[in-house]
Amino acid sequence: MANIRKITRTMQLIATARFQNAFKRAIGAKPYTAGIMQLVGQLADGVEIEHPLLRQNTGSKRSVLIVATSNRGLCGGYNGAALRAAMRHIHEREQAGEMIDLHVCGKRGIGYFRFHGRPMGSTHTTFEDRPKFAEVEPIAQAMMDAYERQQIDAVYVTYTRFESASRQMAETIRLLPLEPPTAGKQEGLTRVSVYRFSPPAEELLAHLLPLTVKVRLFQCLMDAAVSEQVARMVAMKAATDAAGTMIKTLTQHYNRARQSQITLELLDIVGGANALK
Repeated sequence: MANIRKITRTMQLIATARFQNAFKRAIGAKPYTAGIMQLVGQLADGVEIEHPLLRQNTGSKRSVLIVATSNRGLCGGYNGAALRAAMRHIHEREQAGEMIDLHVCGKRGIGYFRFHGRPMGSTHTTFEDRPKFAEVEPIAQAMMDAYERQQIDAVYVTYTRFESASRQMAETIRLLPLEPPTAGKQEGLTRVSVYRFSPPAEELLAHLLPLTVKVRLFQCLMDAAVSEQVARMVAMKAATDAAGTMIKTLTQHYNRARQSQITLELLDIVGGANALK
C-alpha cells in the first residue's frame, strides 16, 4: 500500500506540472481568440456579409459531432461527463431526424463508441495535453469544406470547458454555421471607432471567418487538455489521501492484532509457571 501511495503521489505531481503548462498555453491563446472575434465584429459593422460559413444548410439532414476525450484514464469523471454530454446531443439530433458523423479525439472516447457499435468518421490520438494548431487546422478545414459543399448541416463540438481549477463543465457548442458577427456585441467587447480597412472589409472577412472556426476549435481542445489535467490531479490527490488513510487503518489493526497475540503468549507463560509451582 505504501508503494501504491508513492505511485499516486508521483502521478499527482506530474499532473500538476502538466496542468500548469497546459493552463499557461490555454490562457495565452485566449487574447488571440478574443482579438480575432473583435476584429471580425469591427469589420462586420455596416457591411452586408455573404459567406458560405454563415449560410444555414438544411438539405442533407446530417451533422458532425467532434468529441474531445483523453488518451489515458485515472482522471476521475472527466471522460464520463464528456461522453454523457455527447450521447445527449446524439440522441437529440437523432430524434430530430438527423444522422450524426462522429469524429472522436482520445482513446477513451474511441473505445467507448466502438463498444456501443457507433461508426466514427475519423479518430485522433495525438493531441494529449499539448494540442498544436497545425494538427487542429486540417480537421477544421475538412469540416468547413464539407459544410461549404452542403454535405452537412452543422458541426458541433463536445468538450470540457475550463472555468477554474475547481470548476470544469462538459458542454456541446455549435461550430458551424457561424453566428453572423455584429460589432459591439462580442463577449466582453465594446464598440470602437470606425477604421478604414485595406483591403476592403469583405475581403478581410473572407479570410477571417474560416480562421475564426479554426481558432475556436483549437481553443476547445486547449480547454479540454487543461480540464483533463485538473481532473487527473484531483483524482490522484484523492487516491493518495485514501491510500494514506488505509495505511493508517491497517497499521492500527496490525498493532492491535500483534498486541493481542503478545498478551495471549504472556498469559500462556504465566499459566504454565503457575502450574509448575
